[in-house]
Order: sequence, then C-alpha cells, then structure tokens
Amino acid sequence: MVLGCDGAGIDPAGNEVIIYPVVASPRWRGDETLDPERTVLSERYPGTMADHVWVPAGSTVPKPAELSWEEAACLPTSWLTAYKMLFSVSPAAPGSTILIQGAGGGVSTALTTMAAASGFRVWVTSRSQEKRLHALTLGAEQAFESGARLPNKVDAVFDSVGQATWAHSLKVLRPGGAVITCGATSGSVAATDLNRLFFTQLKILGSTMGTRDELERLTRFLAGTGIRPTIDTVLPLCEATKGFTKMLEGNLIGKIVFTH
Repeated sequence: MVLGCDGAGIDPAGNEVIIYPVVASPRWRGDETLDPERTVLSERYPGTMADHVWVPAGSTVPKPAELSWEEAACLPTSWLTAYKMLFSVSPAAPGSTILIQGAGGGVSTALTTMAAASGFRVWVTSRSQEKRLHALTLGAEQAFESGARLPNKVDAVFDSVGQATWAHSLKVLRPGGAVITCGATSGSVAATDLNRLFFTQLKILGSTMGTRDELERLTRFLAGTGIRPTIDTVLPLCEATKGFTKMLEGNLIGKIVFTH
C-alpha cells in the first residue's frame, strides 16, 4: 500500500489542484465524512506519496495561486480537520477563550494558527517548552505545561491527544462548555467523570476530517488571511526515510513535505 493522504499537483487537464482524500461510496450524497463506508487514501486505495496519484473524479479542489505547492500539500488532513473542528463543530465563537491540547502536533498547530487569526483567545498546552514557545509565535496568548491549572475556565477545549489529556480537558471547561475531539494519539480509552459531565452540562463533540466544500473554503481562508501552514522540512520523495525518522524522534515543529 502506498502511504499518504495529503497532496497537491496538476490534473490531466493541466489544472493546479489539491487532493481531497476522503473517498465516499458511489451512491453517497452529502457530508462525505458521515458515510459509514467511507475511506481515505492509503487505507483501501493507494495514497499520495507517489509520482502519479489516482483519485475519483471530482476529488480535487482548485489550488489558489497564493499558496505554494508545499503549503497546499499540507492542507487536506490536519488543516482540514482543524478547520472543521473550529468553524463547523465547535459552538465557541470568536472572542471565546479556547484551550488547545498538545501544541506542536499537526492539528493543534493548525488550530492555533486559524483560531488566533479569527479572533479567539487561544491557550495551549504542551510538555515541550520549545513547542509552547512556538505556539506563542503563532498567536497563542498563553502556553502552559500539560495538565497545568489554568487562570480561568475555558469555553471550549480542542483535544487530539486523548487518554493522557481527557480528564484535564473536561476539568477546565466552564459550565456548558464543550470539548471537541478528533483523535487519541495517547490512547483511545479514557475515564470520564459523569458527575462533572451532567452536573455542569458539558458537551462532548466528535469530529473527523472535513468535507470537500470545507477544504475549498479552507484554501480561500488561507489565501484571504495570509496565514500559512508551518513547514518543518521539505525533502525529495527519495529521501522520505529522513522525514519519517524525524517524525518518530519527535524532532519537528510543523509539517514534513515530500516533493518529486
């Protein structure tokens, strides 16, 4: 199986496009991420780390001229996931105080960048001082160690870490607040304090990827605001091993992009 969900390139008609990686079943209509039979590239069909990539007709969106190829290639998974969490799933509006768990990860970095550009009051957590400092350069107002006591309760928490941060995510919410979760990199089974959940009327909202329309809106959002993905390293595809090694060591901030 060829790996890779993200990618941008030129289609057979010569158009510059970004790949939409969610593949819905043929008869499905509407939000592709709700299709029980959906898949993403590199699961059932070969992925994007290749010279030529095959996708269903219509599974691309135009690449804005304002975005470089490297920037465009970063968007379809983590940035699209963050866009949907922030603008489609979360009930928190600009001006709200939000906490983003695990600063430095792909989704967390995208959330920090977009939320700060949209007028949210952004707080982040991370075990790494370097990643906390980097989040501040992206627009976060404050950065805390993982599990730290916060100055105030927050309106929403964005959590892609899972088990390691779950209790903290619920604890720091104001009554009526929401935690939006899209992943569980530290483990998928986490205890939930049900008394806290119902007594303070918290909301738990799941979010996965995003729609093709959301991907197109995301590209226009970046073109209009001037914000861009953080790119750690750009490597030719033949040196992909170096990129994977860097990821495994955790020695990166932002995306690793392969070119050919």
